[in-house]
Amino acid sequence: MRLDRFLAAQLGDLSRARLQGLIASGAVSKSGVTIKDGNTRVKPGEVYDVHVPQATPASPVAQDIPLDVVYEDNDLIIIDKPAGLVVHPAAGNPDGTLVNALIAHCGNSLKGIGGVARPGIVHRLDKDTSGLLVAAKNERAMTSLAKQFANHTVERAYNAVVWGVPRLGEGMVEGQIGRNPFDRKRMAVLRGGGKQARTRYKVIERFGDGPRPFASLIECRLETGRTHQIRVHLTHLGHPLIGDQTYGKAHRPPRPKTPEQEIAFKTASEFPRQALHAWLLGFQHPSLHKTLRFESKWPRDFEGLVTDLRGLNP
Repeated sequence: MRLDRFLAAQLGDLSRARLQGLIASGAVSKSGVTIKDGNTRVKPGEVYDVHVPQATPASPVAQDIPLDVVYEDNDLIIIDKPAGLVVHPAAGNPDGTLVNALIAHCGNSLKGIGGVARPGIVHRLDKDTSGLLVAAKNERAMTSLAKQFANHTVERAYNAVVWGVPRLGEGMVEGQIGRNPFDRKRMAVLRGGGKQARTRYKVIERFGDGPRPFASLIECRLETGRTHQIRVHLTHLGHPLIGDQTYGKAHRPPRPKTPEQEIAFKTASEFPRQALHAWLLGFQHPSLHKTLRFESKWPRDFEGLVTDLRGLNP
């Protein structure tokens, strides 16, 4: 068995990714000899020492940013994230993120996750996507939630408003997602390479009649979790998200022909973000061993968009 797999099986509180990092950093040894290759094959009778360093101070600073806390206990916290809030510090967003807010909100209750004293960001939502997000507050919760996401057992549902209506009322979009070879800042469905991605979709409501309905409200459920997955898959389907400045620019929506369509077209064209909201999140609690399920109401801008589009219906 590979060393990283063996250690993950023996040390249930540490994720395999965390152990791979420890191995690469020289924190694992055998008979006093440092082992830095996680692919090393273990043999019967060998003894390995694993040194887990103390959590270092968080590089992100605590910032008093208001949070809409849906649920919180000693293991985890559920946030209803507003559009416009970046999840974690990165190039171009060194602070003012959800991580900065969580450090301020949780204080000393946070444990060292991944060697850094900060909340465990298990999954992410794009900056301009609103909705539910879970963060771990200790290593055990981080490991449990990470495994659930990796095994695709977490229930996640999104509402999206897209241009036009998919030909099939429901279905599955499948395709390898990776970096766009012509624009490294974008993702794309690739013929070769990338990572397998699957998104189930269902049309909930159509806006406008005739052979080419103006727009539609869709529910998407993720079977995998790739970067920009819903945005990329719906664009690949020919129905990009309204307001998506990254993937929807090349799409030409139907031109308005009536006063009602003029109003709807103006609202949709000026919508300031991708019309995507994570309304449902369900998972197995790491300690309580029961399923938790949370729902989020549409934010005001999303609801306003849908209301204006409903004006197109007879």
